[in-house]
Amino acid sequence: MFRLAIPIMGTSFVQMAYNMTDMIWVGRIGTRAVAATGTAGFYSWLAMAFVLIPKIGAEVGVAQSVGKQDMKEAKVYIKHSFQMVVFLALAYASVMILFRRPLIGFFNLGEADIVNDAITYLVIIAFGMIFFFINPVFSAVFNGYGESRTPFLINSTGLVINMILDPLLILGIGPFPRLEVVGAALATIIAQAAVTVVFVIVAKRRTELFSGLSLFKAPDTEHIKHITKLGLPVGLQSGMFAGFAMVIARIIARWGPIPIAVEKVGSQIESISWMTAGGFQTAMSAFVGQNFGARKWSRVIKGYLVGMAIMSVIGLFATGLLIFAGRPIFSVFIPEEETIRYGVTYLKILGLSQLFMCTEAVTAGAFNGLGKTVPPSVVGITLNALRIPTALILSSTALGLDGVWWAISVSSMFKGTLLPAWYIIMLKRNEETRHLKLFGLSANRSTADTT
Repeated sequence: MFRLAIPIMGTSFVQMAYNMTDMIWVGRIGTRAVAATGTAGFYSWLAMAFVLIPKIGAEVGVAQSVGKQDMKEAKVYIKHSFQMVVFLALAYASVMILFRRPLIGFFNLGEADIVNDAITYLVIIAFGMIFFFINPVFSAVFNGYGESRTPFLINSTGLVINMILDPLLILGIGPFPRLEVVGAALATIIAQAAVTVVFVIVAKRRTELFSGLSLFKAPDTEHIKHITKLGLPVGLQSGMFAGFAMVIARIIARWGPIPIAVEKVGSQIESISWMTAGGFQTAMSAFVGQNFGARKWSRVIKGYLVGMAIMSVIGLFATGLLIFAGRPIFSVFIPEEETIRYGVTYLKILGLSQLFMCTEAVTAGAFNGLGKTVPPSVVGITLNALRIPTALILSSTALGLDGVWWAISVSSMFKGTLLPAWYIIMLKRNEETRHLKLFGLSANRSTADTT
């Protein structure tokens, strides 16, 4: 589990570092620039809803095929996932460019310079959207195969490029012009393009996974349907999550650009635990998928319990970090005192929910590995949707803006409680796991051993 999870978690931290590096350097320009990139960044977040459909399809399809020792079927999933992701990338980028003004106008920012910067950032990112879409699918193929080290190393290459380019292009160091928001966008898409190039080079050498894919051959309808069935609930949950967050951002905008910047930077800091949990979620999905394909139910259960124990420790550590070290952490991103005060409050309130966010993510990965992607989506969509009325109610009381942060934190607590309970109940009722105890399992025991 650790051999699989640690590189995946590293890959997640790489993605987190991308965003944090951008925020650190954009924050040096000022709160208004952070508000502009943060607003446009919601549409990059929303894009993950579409990316996740072929990503989850590739990850689960490859993992289960490897568990069955059927590499021919694994290649079929790889081919169809790439065909789907390229189509979705081109369609999504076109919408971002054509509807750039109403998309940014949705947030009612009200200040022309912030709106213009947000539109510019959105358009530049749209032209690099193909790389943003295709890299997670490459990573998913390797993760599903059980080789998580390769995507970690490749994505780390992109991070290094981004870290070098950010200060050069944003602040205009040396011979480079000062491009500010434009520089942040260019640094991101150049780094993502470099990652895609390296993935393609590596893929040409990995014939056991990528040979004979016939990407220009018409896709098989049945496999497209199955990939969609696997990935759509997860993608829908992600899309609804992003959509609800955009509505929350519109509520926050009533207090001006500072809270918008606080939410953007604060969510990046919070992603210390979120990305770690996301990495372990992917590892859990691959681990459960392979053992499910091999019908090794005892390992499915034991792997889940180990994952929950590890992530509980990480979640508690994140809680302590956000609550007790909020000021020094937030001040790294934005040096303005008023913004820091808002940020410290945000981190303290959200810090209380970190353990629950971690347990939710690990359990979602366990469900995904079994091909049961609906339960995490039901819990996630329902409780994320409740954030909006809860935020409106609490923010209209004496809590004010803090009521919005409490709405987000409390909903995470409920998700992290309900989803693990659902998973354990499902295991207890499953015919193939009913005879196994959830604790004290023998790691070598499987369904086949008892029949």
